[in-house]
Amino acid sequence: MDTTDQPGGQLMTHLLAFGYLLREMGVAVSPGQMLVLIDALDYVSITRREDFRAAARATLVLRREDLPLFDMAFEFFWRKAAGASPESELMMMAIPQMRIPRRQLRLPKRRPEDAEAEQPPEDQKEKLDIQLTYSRSEALRTKDFGQFSWEEVQACKELIRRMRWRIEDRPNRRRRPDRGGRTLDMRRTLRQNMRYGGEPITLAWRETQREPRPLVVICDISGSMERYSRILLQFVHAISSSVGDVESFVFGTRLTRITRQLRHKDIDDSIDAVTKHVRDWSGGTRIGDAVREFNYRWGRRVLGRGPVVLLISDGWDRGDPATLSHEMDRLQRSCHRLIWLNPLLGSPGYEPLTLGMQAALPFVDDFLPVHNLVSLEQLGAKLSTLGKTPTVRRARAS
Repeated sequence: MDTTDQPGGQLMTHLLAFGYLLREMGVAVSPGQMLVLIDALDYVSITRREDFRAAARATLVLRREDLPLFDMAFEFFWRKAAGASPESELMMMAIPQMRIPRRQLRLPKRRPEDAEAEQPPEDQKEKLDIQLTYSRSEALRTKDFGQFSWEEVQACKELIRRMRWRIEDRPNRRRRPDRGGRTLDMRRTLRQNMRYGGEPITLAWRETQREPRPLVVICDISGSMERYSRILLQFVHAISSSVGDVESFVFGTRLTRITRQLRHKDIDDSIDAVTKHVRDWSGGTRIGDAVREFNYRWGRRVLGRGPVVLLISDGWDRGDPATLSHEMDRLQRSCHRLIWLNPLLGSPGYEPLTLGMQAALPFVDDFLPVHNLVSLEQLGAKLSTLGKTPTVRRARAS
């Protein structure tokens, strides 16, 4: 197929950009498959949309489960958008600009007048820059995660990755030398004054060491949380990379530890490993049973040093409210701070009226929203200043 049929002779560039988009979405597309598609265009006209789609699906998709991803990518990339090229659309998705070797693409030579025609005016360039800045810094920060399109999820992924998290420090049992310390270091005092016959002329002091407080994240991945689960797992991956001691769990009808799966540096690899490891994704919800399994199986292992516990759920529970109430009481007693993050709390007029929320709220120290990037920023500020807001817990009957 002659590439000059396309405006500016950019067909090959668009085809490879489309292949790059498929790989970003998780579809395994090899360079050989792209060459087969290019050869197939000698027999299929790209002006016939359905014929072109069928040729691309037959050459680029090898697994049945990748067909929905391909259809989504095709509709997004090859739609007729006025005044927007595929390259500018990819920039909105935070996908890096591609460098395409000409000797491998057999691109036609460009005439000087074509190059001048493709350059947008200066006012359009400035307008595009303003739109990109606004989209990333303003619109995405306040938009609800459940309303994100696929390209907005990709841009949000990059913004979450750039966030930095810090948990308040906690004192440990070790002490270190400190001139301004409050505890007398008798051993160092005697050792330093041996030259004077052992008289304590110079005093040595020490202070308690401090270390970041551990963090435990328990995230709901049931069907009612499907709109938020993947983005919240990206948040869990980001906070696991920034904070040293983080234990991560997910639950639907059962509890699954995913700390090891989130150790991958690449967030997509981590999410893929989690989805393969978890068996009850987008199923029912039994919050009380999951918290009970955590308390009995993992409590002694991960709650021994007074961690902060983040429980992420919308509160829709199919289990026994009495079980949830009892286990939340036990969990709160075992941790330094119990924070419940509910994505529905950011919705106007929301009230925690479900049986699950009514059973759990009396044992929650902080009830916060987690529905957009602004709520994540507020959570980060909360975690770094927990010592300034002491925990006030209700008195329990003995």
